[in-house]
Amino acid sequence: MTVVQSPSSGQAGSPGAGAAQAGSPQQQKSRSQARRGRSRLVASTLVLSVSACLLGFAAWMTLGSRLYYDRIQREDYASFRAALEQATAPTGPTDPANPKKLLAAGTPVAVLSIPEIGLGAVVLQGTTSDVLEGGPGHLRDTAMPGQAGVSEIFGRRAAYGGPFARLSSLSPGAVFTVTTGQGVTRYLVLDVRRAGDPDPPLKPGHGRLILATADGPPFAPTGVVRVDADTITKPKSAPAMVILASDLSASELAFGTESGIWLPLVLWCEGLLVAALAISWLRLQWGRWQTWTVALPVLGYLGLEVADQVARLLPNLM
Repeated sequence: MTVVQSPSSGQAGSPGAGAAQAGSPQQQKSRSQARRGRSRLVASTLVLSVSACLLGFAAWMTLGSRLYYDRIQREDYASFRAALEQATAPTGPTDPANPKKLLAAGTPVAVLSIPEIGLGAVVLQGTTSDVLEGGPGHLRDTAMPGQAGVSEIFGRRAAYGGPFARLSSLSPGAVFTVTTGQGVTRYLVLDVRRAGDPDPPLKPGHGRLILATADGPPFAPTGVVRVDADTITKPKSAPAMVILASDLSASELAFGTESGIWLPLVLWCEGLLVAALAISWLRLQWGRWQTWTVALPVLGYLGLEVADQVARLLPNLM
């Protein structure tokens, strides 16, 4: 009797085994391609998100910061005008409603008008980067503008409206005014001063206003340029100084930066990263165009927030 053995499932002659062996490399290749596709998708989304952030920063510095400056100036001008009408505008370093309390940072204290360079701006109390986003700022350890003694005002060279962009073009003999709660004071420009130039002497009983900003190209400053101007009308009386140079933080000095901005900057960057990962997942679920329709406004908002935080790390005179 002849015994015929059937081929086992593991032998090469089995059709099922051949199909399994033939299909296994294809499945592995398909899985490998899928993994590479997902990796490329995540990488491309991260690149697009970073690009959106960079574009947001550029848009903010060139356009958005100007709009922000204009809005703050309109609001502060209305506020200061109302304070002048009600005779409650500040005339010293303390709050008129509470003399034991210092003026809050960003409080409007004067209106600076320089026709020669087309400048009309509300001056705010303080010189930190945050304050100077809204307009020129008064250095707190100096006399208030219009008063006897030396007063100094900082202003940005390029960003946030660049109110002092043309400061260095002021010519000696130019006349400008400062309006405060004590009235209008007229100033005569003496000269433009840079590092190494001597300070012009101040006559007793007179008032001097120093205007300071960054010198050099708009976003590549090389130093500080100052304009000295003396009163040509009788200066207003000045209250006793209650803020000394030692009371100022480093962020209030020329080219000061705000170190406390790192935490919110890190948090906004983390939010941007989470959004990028979420967008990658949505692209797998929804498709490209549906995802970007929802994602662009989110990335735009996060990009502008990150840009605003980064801008505050820039020197306050830039």
